[in-house]
Amino acid sequence: MNIIIPMAGLGKRMRPHTLTVPKPLLPIAGKPIVHRLVEDIAKVCPEKIDSIGFIVHPSFGKEVEENLKAIAKEVGATGKIYYQTEALGISHALLFAKELFTGKVIVAFADTLFKAEFKLDTNQDGIIWVQQVEDPSQFGVVKLNDKNEIIELVEKSATFVSDLAIIGIYYFKDGAALAKEMQHLIDNDIKEKGEYQFTTALQGLSKKGARFVPGKVTEWLDCGNKNVTVQTNRRYLEFIKDQKLVSPKAKITNSVIIEPCFIGDDAVIENSVVGPYVSVGKQTRISDSRIINSIIQSNSSISKAVLENSMLGNFVNFENRALDLSLGDFNSIT
Repeated sequence: MNIIIPMAGLGKRMRPHTLTVPKPLLPIAGKPIVHRLVEDIAKVCPEKIDSIGFIVHPSFGKEVEENLKAIAKEVGATGKIYYQTEALGISHALLFAKELFTGKVIVAFADTLFKAEFKLDTNQDGIIWVQQVEDPSQFGVVKLNDKNEIIELVEKSATFVSDLAIIGIYYFKDGAALAKEMQHLIDNDIKEKGEYQFTTALQGLSKKGARFVPGKVTEWLDCGNKNVTVQTNRRYLEFIKDQKLVSPKAKITNSVIIEPCFIGDDAVIENSVVGPYVSVGKQTRISDSRIINSIIQSNSSISKAVLENSMLGNFVNFENRALDLSLGDFNSIT
């Protein structure tokens, strides 16, 4: 079993945070989004994961690449890096990792997390993971027949087709067949809206007899912008609240931590109330502050602040404000 994760996008909706850190490496409850994604897929996967291919932009750098390889190693897989230099559609991007499209394959987009109670049925030709949503007009959806088979994929239809939204995780029993369909689009310059679309390749597989079924998750967590990322951090802390989330290396003095909260190594919290639903990165210092439902990354300093629904980057110096805030790396506001 191989996993391919396309993550070369520049994450413009998450700026300023993605000006210095690729979006999939932004933290959720103390771990990068892509790290959480890989762990969650491994939990529902009944077979050994051999390789995980990360499709990145060359500008991400060697440190990011080594971090991604370490994430793969944690689930017993080999991490491999592939470079995408231009955005021509998902089918085009995935083919940079073409060598991994052998046998059973999972394709997962790195800006989505989930909670699921099922084990992946690897005997199916293909599984498209979905969640029921109230307003399907904002999502790609799947249409089912009376056999619970997917017969159509529809992008953001103005008229109701289905309320099963595609969350961006797919399983394929025959990875080579999928790669062949995607290559067919490239070779014949078959584009929709100027790009080589992934859904077009899936429809090609379906026409050749592949049977797709839905994999219904119990919760779908988006990381597309600041507000939903803070909300995803909150939900994740609720999921893992029984784990030890406050590092024994953190120094907490004359302060109250209202759980669930993640507090990283060597964080210093003084004369403050932190939580609930706060993640604090390693070596961050918080003093004389009240913080609720927020993400504060590493090596930052927060003083005399009241923060809620906020997201602060790395190496931030922030003092004496009461705000709903989104502040990128290396900023100083006093």
